[in-house]
Amino acid sequence: MSIPTEQIGSIPRPRELLDGIADFAAGAINQEALDALTTQAVRDSIRLLEETGSPVITDGEQSKPSFATYPVHGLPNIAPDGIKIHFSDGHVRQLPRLTSGPFRYQTYAQQYLIKAQKYARVPVKQAVIAASALSLLYPQDGIADYPKEDFLDDLVNEAEADIRRCLDQGAHCVQVDFTEGRLSVKLDPTRNLLKNFIKLNNRVLERFTAEERKKIGVHTCPGADKDSTHSADVDYSELLPDLFELKAGNFYIALASEKDRRRVLKIIKEHSKPEQRIFIGVIDPINPHIETPEEVKLQILEAAKFIPAERFGTTDDCGFSPFGDDTTRSRQIAVEKITNRVLGTALAAKALGL
Repeated sequence: MSIPTEQIGSIPRPRELLDGIADFAAGAINQEALDALTTQAVRDSIRLLEETGSPVITDGEQSKPSFATYPVHGLPNIAPDGIKIHFSDGHVRQLPRLTSGPFRYQTYAQQYLIKAQKYARVPVKQAVIAASALSLLYPQDGIADYPKEDFLDDLVNEAEADIRRCLDQGAHCVQVDFTEGRLSVKLDPTRNLLKNFIKLNNRVLERFTAEERKKIGVHTCPGADKDSTHSADVDYSELLPDLFELKAGNFYIALASEKDRRRVLKIIKEHSKPEQRIFIGVIDPINPHIETPEEVKLQILEAAKFIPAERFGTTDDCGFSPFGDDTTRSRQIAVEKITNRVLGTALAAKALGL
């Protein structure tokens, strides 16, 4: 396909896996039984995603408890009462809190990639969480004998290792999830928090060569959980100029859900850099409407007026189930939406003579 197209990451887990996770938490099944259910969900997800015609797939993030906390899930030095993230419908997600140092990952995303590559027949991309998101685990009142500076040094080392392991494992690309970027402007309208996030993430990205960064991307969206968002009311003009200062080769930008896409495309045209490929969102995961291939095509033709074809790609605005317990959207609808993104991208490429 002459226009690259990739999904963001997750699709909803099958009911069998969700029930198994609940049974495991209740002590009704053991780890071996849960692992078998997870493996089956990964195999089924890869089969479904390959059937969409996608040239690049993920494992559907079937094994991740959430896109944000997979590295620290199960660590002994975290508590559940961290920062709360409020969504527009009133529900809340809460991050864990680091209780002591040193900070180390319990799980690297490489393990998900290894499992997916066993079953996939097309290239596999891997999503990782941004260092900036995990920086929120450090408590505001600090940790005795573990200064924040030491924590950030450890965090940067671990975030680099997470990306590098995936690249070394042969990932088609590595996507850094940075949903907290837009949220940071809501939390701090001065944008100092955003700028600090950018600096921290660049400390990680600067450790990779220019060639390696061509395979590293950054994803931004206003959150997508249970049909609601956490920062859609933040104007993209407050985020995008700083976002493009990140030293990544690819940018995955939620756009299908925006009310004024042309305005956002103008901002992208003005502030993105020639070496950066822009994957625009043409599918809205939290909208139950299934976009048709023709609707996708029209969004792409609109974007092509602002972004050169050689720097263009398509994606979904967000994962379909970034948190493992979100069952708002069905697997079938997610697959239909992804299929129509692939078809619509091909139609647009033909219309553009690519």
